Amino acid sequence: MVKLNLRSGLRWKVSLAIAGVSALVAVALSLVVHNAARLSMLDNARDVMDSRVQIAQGYYESTHRLMLHAKLDDPALPKQLKDAAAVGLRATYLQDSDGKGTPEVWASTPLRNGKILSIHTRFQDRFSILDALDRALIIGSVAVVLGGCALGILIGGQLSRRLRKAATAARKLADGDAEVRVREAIGGRVRDETDDLARAVDGMAEALQQRLEAERRVTADIAHELRTPVTGLLTAAELLPPGRPTELVRDRAQAMRTLVEDVLEVARLDGFAERAEMQDIRLGEFVLRRVRIAEPQAQVKVVRDAYVSTDPRRLERILGNLLANAAKHGKGPFEVTVEGRVLRVRDHGPGFPEELLKEGPSRFRTGSSDRAGKGHGLGLTIAAGQARVLGARLTFRNADPESGEGHGAIAVLWLPESAPTNTGSFPIIQVPD
Repeated sequence: MVKLNLRSGLRWKVSLAIAGVSALVAVALSLVVHNAARLSMLDNARDVMDSRVQIAQGYYESTHRLMLHAKLDDPALPKQLKDAAAVGLRATYLQDSDGKGTPEVWASTPLRNGKILSIHTRFQDRFSILDALDRALIIGSVAVVLGGCALGILIGGQLSRRLRKAATAARKLADGDAEVRVREAIGGRVRDETDDLARAVDGMAEALQQRLEAERRVTADIAHELRTPVTGLLTAAELLPPGRPTELVRDRAQAMRTLVEDVLEVARLDGFAERAEMQDIRLGEFVLRRVRIAEPQAQVKVVRDAYVSTDPRRLERILGNLLANAAKHGKGPFEVTVEGRVLRVRDHGPGFPEELLKEGPSRFRTGSSDRAGKGHGLGLTIAAGQARVLGARLTFRNADPESGEGHGAIAVLWLPESAPTNTGSFPIIQVPD
């Protein structure tokens, strides 16, 4: 059974709503007009037949002859008219055959000799006008519904178009383009709820940007202020006499210096001010040389080599951080695969934690308990930030034991076909599911 996932747009919802309201109004008005016209015709027919029966009565009483197709004691006379004549009343009566066809209009009056004079007719010509009126009402109703649909498409299309522009601008804003403003994207000429929404989103974005910028500056300032004393600490540690305590001091001081440098790098990446210095390199050869230096035990496999335009320094930083993360939190053997513009780094450890797979790398979070205790959690954050500067995309997944891949964490770097522009915009990386 095939399940269809249909998404109805705002344009069609508005169109259907207006068309439905138009149809209800048209049907209601048509019924009112039809019933009012029919009652008016029937009342007029009663009046005409009442006048005719009076004329026929006067003519019969003066000449004892019948006119206007009048009859005396007509056997087909309805019982209601017979009852009215029995009490001396002149009356009219509508005889409708189950609502089909034109109703027959009767008129009767009692005579002095005890007989009942009656006439009846159907007024075919008058009720044919009602049929023409019904056709006109049907045509008018259809025209109103079609006009409502067209109006709904026009109004809904304009509103939907403005909302789509707002969504596109909001996505660019979420991707880090701080220059985008939703209100400018949708156009500020129309004053409606979308304009209010755009103002609110722009205000929220500006407030969030100011807050993030303030936090970034605080982080950068703290890291910058720590750089000098940490450097002095390292220098002082070099003057200590050899021994195990000296090695511990040097190790912790070096770890603190690395942390300070990483925090400064994260602050620069968060500022979206970094620009790549592009060079054309042969990816397979580049990766092979860098892996031999960073992790000599790792296995490098070049399935398909390719020339790419990228920043070698940033690419080396990404590769080094991925290998360092695998060495700290995973288990060997470590494998690096180059397939065209795709670079994969995997280990055979417990895999990435679920939080990282769902939310992406987060600073100062090293994962679950089986992957904790080593590092400060900035390696993957820096790798993802540097990938963004390159216009690349860094994804994370775990190997699937059921498919024969075994266990382990797999990081995949998708390099773009074109380099980032001078304005800082990045190409779209098509990643298969």
